[in-house]
Amino acid sequence: MPSFRQVGEKQLPNPILYMAWSPNRDLIALANTAGELLLHRLANFQRVWSLLPNENTGKEITSLAWRPDGKVLAFSVGDTKQVVLCDAEKAEILHLFPVEYPASCMHWMEVQDDSSTLSSFNESEDESSRFLPKLPSLPKSYSTTSKIFSEEKSDEVTNLLGDVRLNILVVGGPSGFVELYAYGLYKIATLSGISGTCRSLGLSSDLKSLSVITEIRSTEDNPEINYIQLDTGLLSSCLPELTKMARKFTHISTLLQYLRLSLTCMCEAWEDILTQMDLRLTKFVQEKNTSTQVQDEFLELLLWGHASPELQALLMNQLTVKGLKMLGQSIDSSYSSIQKLVISHLQSGSEALLYHLSEVKGMALWKQKFQPLGLDPAAIEDAIVAVGSFTLKASELLQVIDKSMKNFKAFFRWLYVAMLRMSEDHVPPELNKMTQKDLAFVADFLSEHFSANEELFDRKGKYFNVERVGQYLKDEDEDLVSPPNMEGNQWVTFVKQSTHLKDSPLLFPTYPQKSLHFVKRMMEGSIELCLQKPAEVIGHSVKQAVCLRLYTVPESSENTPRLFELPSLWNDKKAAMHYVVFCMPEISPSKIYILRRATDPNRSVPNGLVALHLSTPLNSSIDDETPAPSSADSSYSCLDARFYDDETLTVVLRNLEDDENKMRVLAQLHLNSVLSWDEEFTWDLTLRLEQQTEGIPVQGLAWGNQSREMDNIKAQFVAVNGVRKVACVLSANLRHVRVFEMDAEEEEEEEERADESQEMSSDQDRLEDTMTNQSDAGQGGDGAGGAEDAQVAGQGSGDILDETAGSDTL
Repeated sequence: MPSFRQVGEKQLPNPILYMAWSPNRDLIALANTAGELLLHRLANFQRVWSLLPNENTGKEITSLAWRPDGKVLAFSVGDTKQVVLCDAEKAEILHLFPVEYPASCMHWMEVQDDSSTLSSFNESEDESSRFLPKLPSLPKSYSTTSKIFSEEKSDEVTNLLGDVRLNILVVGGPSGFVELYAYGLYKIATLSGISGTCRSLGLSSDLKSLSVITEIRSTEDNPEINYIQLDTGLLSSCLPELTKMARKFTHISTLLQYLRLSLTCMCEAWEDILTQMDLRLTKFVQEKNTSTQVQDEFLELLLWGHASPELQALLMNQLTVKGLKMLGQSIDSSYSSIQKLVISHLQSGSEALLYHLSEVKGMALWKQKFQPLGLDPAAIEDAIVAVGSFTLKASELLQVIDKSMKNFKAFFRWLYVAMLRMSEDHVPPELNKMTQKDLAFVADFLSEHFSANEELFDRKGKYFNVERVGQYLKDEDEDLVSPPNMEGNQWVTFVKQSTHLKDSPLLFPTYPQKSLHFVKRMMEGSIELCLQKPAEVIGHSVKQAVCLRLYTVPESSENTPRLFELPSLWNDKKAAMHYVVFCMPEISPSKIYILRRATDPNRSVPNGLVALHLSTPLNSSIDDETPAPSSADSSYSCLDARFYDDETLTVVLRNLEDDENKMRVLAQLHLNSVLSWDEEFTWDLTLRLEQQTEGIPVQGLAWGNQSREMDNIKAQFVAVNGVRKVACVLSANLRHVRVFEMDAEEEEEEEERADESQEMSSDQDRLEDTMTNQSDAGQGGDGAGGAEDAQVAGQGSGDILDETAGSDTL
C-alpha cells in the first residue's frame, strides 16, 4: 500500500513555471505562463487567491521566494525588472523595487543566531517608538497615480520587518547579477566577479557563505553548470552591527517612500482650476484694445466702483458670479488639503527621517563596530542636511499657503460684491461692510499679483502668476516663477549680515528659488548615496572560495523550464553544511549525485561527494506476502530531487525500461547511512565532474515502502516542505498537479469501508442460514449493526475531512 496520502489533484488551464511551499503553512504558491500568481491550500488543492498581472508589476514572473515566517511572498518580474513583495493573507502588494537585470532565482533566508550580543542590540531597537509619533496613514482618496500604495498604513515598516531576527532576500540573474536585501527591502550587498547566469542560490543561515549554481553559455559548447561558493564572512562576523544598520536603513527607505507618496497626494489635491484666473487674465491682456494695465483696471474698480467695458465683460461673461464662487471654494478646499498633508505627513515623516539618520550617524562614528560595513559619517551628514533643507522648504510652503488663503479670501469677497453690484443683484449686508484696512489689503494684493510680466509670458505663456502654491509642487528643475519675498525678514537679514552664521554648517540651506519637488530630489540623492556605500563595501568583501565545474546541459533539454531543473540546493543548519543535488543523465542515468561543503569556507569536509545508485529493488508493499510490482527490479533515473529535511531526499523517478516513458515513482530516500562513506574523491578542478566520474564513491539505497507509483500522471517535478510534511508533484506538461501528505498512511476510510462490507457479507450469510427461525430478530439486530457501522464510517470520513480542512490556513 502506498505510504503517501493524496489530498488533492487538479488540471490547470495554464502551464506552471514555478511552485513553492510556504515555510510553515499548508499553502503553495504557483506562477504560470499567463503571469498569474496563485495561492492554493493543501486541502483539495483549493485556491485561496490569485494575483493577476498588471502594469505596476508586470506579466512575466521568473521566480518565487517565501519570507521565512510565511507572511510575505516575493516574486520577480522579468518584463519590468522588478521584485515585488506581496502580503500572503490579502494578496496586497506591500513593496516593490527595481533590479538591474531580470531576476532568474531568489532565496529568502533567516539568520540563526541566538548570541547574547545580538539580543542586546535587539533590545534597544524599538526605542524610536518612544520618541516619535505614529505616522498617520495616507488618504485613500488620492490613489490615481499610485494605486498599489493607496491603503498603505503607517505601521507598514513593522509589518515588513517582521520579527527582530535578521532575514535576507538573495536575488540572482544573468551576467553574474547577485544582490542581497535585508528584510527584502534594503540592499546590503551587490556582488561582482560571478560568471554566467544564476540558476539557484542558497545563503547559509550562519551567513558564512553563499552557494550559487551558475550556467555559463558559450558559442562552441553546450551550456556548462558550475557550483560556486562565496565567502561572506563579513556578514557573519558583524552580524549584530549588520542587523542594527539594516533595520535603520530599512526604516529610512520606507520613510522615503512615505514622503514620496505624501507629496503625490499633495499634487493630486492641487487642481488645475486654480490656474483659471491666470489664463483668463492673460487672454484679457491679449484682447483688450486699451493701453491701461490690468492692475490699474482692478484698482480703479476698487477705488471708484467703476469697471471698463472690457473688464466688465471679463468678469460677467467669462468668470461669472457662479464661476467665482466655484473658484473660491476650490482654492479653499485644495489649499486646506495640502496644508493638512504638509503638517501631518511631510513634517512628521521628515522628523522621523532626521531621527533615524542621526542615529545612523552615531553608529558611523563608532568606527570600531561599524566602519567595516562601510558607514560614511560625511555622507550621512550630507543626508541629514538635505532632510533639513526639505523640512525648511515644507515650512516655507506652509507660509505661502497661509498667506495665499488670506489674500484670496479678501480678494474674492471684494470681487464677489463688485460683481453683484454690476449685475444689480442684492448684496448681503454682512458682505457689504469693508473697512479701510480691508481696502489696503486688497490694494496690496492687486499691486503684487496683477502686474503683467513679459518675462513670465516668454517662459510659461502667461502674464500672471496669481496662484503661488502650484509652483512648489511641479517636478521640474526650473526656478520658482514667484519666489517668496524675503525683504524685511529679520532672521534672513541677520544671517546675511553675520560673517559666522552666513556659511555655518549648523544652518540648513534653504534654496529659496527652488520647488519642493526639486529639494526632495536632492534629499533622495543624498540619502541614496548614504545607503549605497555599505552595499558596495560589503559586496567587495565577498570573495569566491571555490568554483567547481559540474557538467554540461545537453541540447535535448533546452526546452525544459529552467526554473525546475537540477541542481537544487539545501542548507543543513545544524551541521552547518551546503548540499547540492544533481544528475548527469548523459553519463550515469541511474545515479543521483550529492555534493556537500561546509558553510565555513575555511573548514574542509571529508567525503564531499557521493553518487546514489537507483537500481536498488523498489518494494512499494507494506505486507511482505504481497508480491511486488513487476517493475520492482527495474533501473530508475531521477527526474527531480529536492531535500525534504536534513536527512531525506524526495525524488521523482522514471523507469528506464519503460518503453512508453509513463512509469513514474515518487519516493523518499533516507540519507542517514549513505552520507558516511570511507572513500575520498580527488577533484581535478581543471576538468568538469562529468569527465572524472570513475573515482566517485557509489552508495546503494533501499527505500522500502517509502514510495508511490504515479498512476495517470506523467510526473516530472516535485516541490516539498518537510516541516509541514507535504509534497506537490507536477506533470511533464506543467498543467497537472497532485498534492500529498508525506508522513500519512492511505485514507483510513477506505479500510473502514472494506471492513464494513466484509461484516455485512458475513451477516448476510448467517441470515440466510437462520432465516426461518430468527428472521425478525436477525433483521432487527443486523439492521442496527449496519446503521451503527455506517455511523462509524461516517464519523471516520468526517474526521478526515475535518483534519484536512483544519490544516493551517491564512
